Amino acid sequence: MRMTADATATGPRGPAPKRQTGWSMRSLEIEIDTSEDRIVELTAELARFCAGLGDGLVNVFVPHATAGLALMEVGSGSDADLLDTLERLLPRDDRYRHAHGSPGHGADHLLPALVSPSLTLPVLNGRVALGTWQSLVLVDLNVDNPRRRVRLSFVPASAG
Repeated sequence: MRMTADATATGPRGPAPKRQTGWSMRSLEIEIDTSEDRIVELTAELARFCAGLGDGLVNVFVPHATAGLALMEVGSGSDADLLDTLERLLPRDDRYRHAHGSPGHGADHLLPALVSPSLTLPVLNGRVALGTWQSLVLVDLNVDNPRRRVRLSFVPASAG
């Protein structure tokens, strides 16, 4: 996994709007390789990003049409259960109109309707306010493209 800071003030649609005085959003993009694991835990990266940032909200976004994010318990079999459930809900066969790529690739494009491509979480005193057994995971069933980007963006509580 490669982490890259992104401090640019412009985006794909031109210059970013001017920032309000007194606050700024922090953003970081990380790259994930999902060729080995279809579910990749990102909790530690999220905690490192939010450490020391105070109170606010952190948004996590996957800018891909075939991946999503989930909050769940990991390491207890739940991750394998999620994969099994998604395979039952989205079988890999030729039933899909979206038919390019590997067999059943159309199912990959339905995943974000079930597993959201974004999450927003509270941050209190620089710590993400997750429940005891909650972990942040990237879910990616698409075997055609194992290179994923995840954007972490923090907005401090004093932004409004």
